[in-house]
Amino acid sequence: MGQPDSNAARAHDADAARNRRFQELALPHLDAAYNLARWLCGNANDADDVVQEAFMRAFRFFDTFRGDSARPWLLAIVRRTWYTEWRRRASSHEVVEFDDTMDEATFEGWSAGGADPQTLLIRDEDTKLVHEALAQLPVEYREVLILRELEEMGYREIAMVADVPIGTVMSRLARGRRKLAALLMAKQGGGSPPRATAPGACAAPTASVTPLRAASNGRSSNNPGASAAGLTQETPDGL
Repeated sequence: MGQPDSNAARAHDADAARNRRFQELALPHLDAAYNLARWLCGNANDADDVVQEAFMRAFRFFDTFRGDSARPWLLAIVRRTWYTEWRRRASSHEVVEFDDTMDEATFEGWSAGGADPQTLLIRDEDTKLVHEALAQLPVEYREVLILRELEEMGYREIAMVADVPIGTVMSRLARGRRKLAALLMAKQGGGSPPRATAPGACAAPTASVTPLRAASNGRSSNNPGASAAGLTQETPDGL
């Protein structure tokens, strides 16, 4: 009986070591995972579900992780998990309930990223207007802006998360900033900026618009969610 007991002990030790390594690599990025999911899903409950499912998938396939940085690997899983759920809801015509509260949360973490007029306009605008404008951006532009400006990720890491070439990341960032600046200028002028819609499409999970740097032992005191109700989202391009 000694040999089976020894094998079982070694297997137990290996599992424990795997669990510890996963926690050491993954838990520091829980905030970023929740933040991205929160922006993509549009409400806290769905974001919690997406992050939980994503981390379960990450743990299940942890042995396939060979990179030096766990963050882009994990965020890519979060994004794919959200997109799978988005497609399921779109095909079943489920209605997504959006958060409709607006706290006094500041738009902390948004870096200037340069001194071009578009960036300065975005940086200097009222937080609520930026929130509302971001909620109207197509998801392929919104996600790269969030990853670049809030999570401060490099182009290569963003490309890994979004599963697109680096050149596509750069072009989406440029177009996203232009679109965001145009929406802000339209709001300044009292006009009605265009909404991202697809004819006949059901509402996709529209992002919350407050950066959430949630602590892993509790969410941020910010209660994000500019009113995104009623906005429809076009099918994500290139997802």
